Amino acid sequence: MTPADLSRTVVRAVRCAVEDGELPADAVVPDRVVVERTRPGGVGEYATPVAFQVARSARRAPGEVAGVLARRLEVADGIERVEISGAGFLNFVLRKRSVADLLREIHAQGIRYGCAPDPDSDPAPDHAPDRERDRDLALVPAPRAEVRARVVRDALLRIAATQGSTPNATEPVPSTVPTPDTVPTPDTAPNTAPTPTPDTAPNIAPVPAREGDVGARFGVDAAAWAMLAVAPHESPVFAERLLAQDESNEFFRVRYAHSRARALTRNAAQLGFESLPEEFQSLPGEVVGENALLRVLAEHPLALEAAAYHRAPERLVRQLVELADALLDFQYRVLPQGDEKPSAAHRSRLAVAEAAGTVLAGGLTLLGMDAPERL
Repeated sequence: MTPADLSRTVVRAVRCAVEDGELPADAVVPDRVVVERTRPGGVGEYATPVAFQVARSARRAPGEVAGVLARRLEVADGIERVEISGAGFLNFVLRKRSVADLLREIHAQGIRYGCAPDPDSDPAPDHAPDRERDRDLALVPAPRAEVRARVVRDALLRIAATQGSTPNATEPVPSTVPTPDTVPTPDTAPNTAPTPTPDTAPNIAPVPAREGDVGARFGVDAAAWAMLAVAPHESPVFAERLLAQDESNEFFRVRYAHSRARALTRNAAQLGFESLPEEFQSLPGEVVGENALLRVLAEHPLALEAAAYHRAPERLVRQLVELADALLDFQYRVLPQGDEKPSAAHRSRLAVAEAAGTVLAGGLTLLGMDAPERL
């Protein structure tokens, strides 16, 4: 089970608890549930405050709602353990998924990896969204010609499509997961999202006028990267490092990591071997960078869902940077060295590198940028 699967499993548990009468029939079932990594010192691997979302409409204490959901979730496939902490936080430990299963999933789904299992959704629609959806997503009161508003809006459309939804200007920005110090009570927790106002509508800071034509200065993709790398309400920074072709430039590192993944495939073919995800064998524990790369790959669906839920393309940007850096550290262990002959371990490492390249390509596409085969 991936973290994104866990989020959908929690929603189903709430719905089934209502349908089976364990929660009142008028209890509100949320459309989606926030699942995030447990904070340092917390319980388990992932946590959700869903009980607080449901408590008010169910007219129950959050702890009681959490108990109902915990009994259902602890028998769900892929969940090792469920614990309740604080006033009603649900904490999860997931069953360990084999590396082979992870790589097979990425290999099978390609750049759709991380998308909600909706056959009608498109994780990478055309960079120019259709006119109807453009009208529905007037995210900011800025002129339509404002370049950053357009870049952010289009990226959010693509990211939202991966989760089978389209953000709307009439929805307020979702709040972050509450902490134990700011836990709502059944009397204060909102039953539904508050009525939006101009003050709660998403705000996208424009490109400062002093920056001039950033597309001409830095290139369209590099300029878009700077616009998406910070939260929409923050002013983007257009530093000269955007032009640097070295490790000081995060945009370059992400695209370079993708091109390196493709180069490893070509180099392996020249050495007479290829990856075989369907016959994956466990990697040797001494391979430097293996665990970090596999962890980021496994968490990609959760990062993508969080970017869609919070309307935060910068979350996807950070995820791609972390993945690129992990791949660049790992790349030197993929191919045989010296007189080594290609082995099952090399084919397995190549499968990991190719999976990372696939995820990087999908992420860049969602941001509206090219993923070069060679750089």
